[in-house]
Amino acid sequence: MSDTSDIGVDVSSDALSDKHILVAISGGIAVVDSVRLLRELRRHGAKITVVMTHSAQEIISPLAIEWASQSQVVTDWDADMAQLELVDAVLVCPATRHTIGCHIHGILDTPMQMALSAARGRNLPMLFIPSMHNSLSQDVVTEDLCKELQEFGHDVFWGEEQEGRNKQPDVVQIIGLLCHLINTNLPNRKRVAITLGATRSAIDSVRWVQNTSTGKTGFDIADYLYRMGHQVTIIRGVVTFNSPLSMQDIRVCMEPESMLSELVNISKSANPPNAWIFSAAVLDYTVTNSNENKIKSGKDTLSIELQKSRKHIDIISKSCVDDLKIGFKLESGYSKQQLIESALDSLKNNRLDAVIANHLENVDHGPVRAYWVDTKGTIIDLEDNFSMAKVIEKRLSQVDDD
Repeated sequence: MSDTSDIGVDVSSDALSDKHILVAISGGIAVVDSVRLLRELRRHGAKITVVMTHSAQEIISPLAIEWASQSQVVTDWDADMAQLELVDAVLVCPATRHTIGCHIHGILDTPMQMALSAARGRNLPMLFIPSMHNSLSQDVVTEDLCKELQEFGHDVFWGEEQEGRNKQPDVVQIIGLLCHLINTNLPNRKRVAITLGATRSAIDSVRWVQNTSTGKTGFDIADYLYRMGHQVTIIRGVVTFNSPLSMQDIRVCMEPESMLSELVNISKSANPPNAWIFSAAVLDYTVTNSNENKIKSGKDTLSIELQKSRKHIDIISKSCVDDLKIGFKLESGYSKQQLIESALDSLKNNRLDAVIANHLENVDHGPVRAYWVDTKGTIIDLEDNFSMAKVIEKRLSQVDDD
């Protein structure tokens, strides 16, 4: 959804709808990213209250912060004490060492520190984004302070070291993590394994057979589920699109057999998934005998023998009977009714709970992106990847945890 007004933002998700976030902005040059940070928060539906230190106000105007957040900005002590309003979570970004130290030791010399202590007293989710020169970040005192933050139950998210300093992570990564931390407390959060991208089979050392998939649909689904507090494991093949979020558990498996092997290993792990989403474009046929060396190019014709590959969904469905399983079905040249019938056949034959049915002709454009078809007889038109992810997340949340 697009808003063309000066203060409007495009909606990216509803992960923070009805959530009130206190954003604490302390001094440091990373303050210059605060406008982008606050607008990213609003893209996910958050209500915002901002509190700034005096040093932060010397770097960026509170007027700019008010414009970006479309909310009240607390800059000094006042009778209203808006920073003590009931909020759902606190984001301290950037977090200077002085701010962290004062919070750890309970020094309430600013409106910000009073707000942070009040949030700690209510055991709210709190995310600190340190930003400082390497000489400070590598100091043992800084390390001890951050450990104490974590002992309080707070989360700390460091950026990469660049140009002699720990720079602030990208705002999309910060807000993605904040969404995840807040929504982890929602009921029925799942351990989700999702396959995505294309797979390939080697012809020789430089050539291969590969199907077509950018991985974008799978990543869009994974991103939304992560923001909604689910634990997400990504098993990806060949992709031309990547997630902007900093999800840690991403396994790379380019070939159908290596992807299947990884899925089986995950299913047998100590803490296996209880939900599976099969959005990868897996080759139905693979090269029977791959040549270890490059095949000479002098021949006029080249014959390649293909063999049927094993079905990932079939194997996982047999061993993970009680888990929620969602498959994808892509067809070309089908009517809507034929596509739905194909999805219903897939539900039955592969023991799935739901299928996302796609027309190849509508993947990139068309009035309907895909159709949700499930075992309850529900058929839902999905306009885009966001609506697809929302329907999937709703189904995940309805299933009881194991």
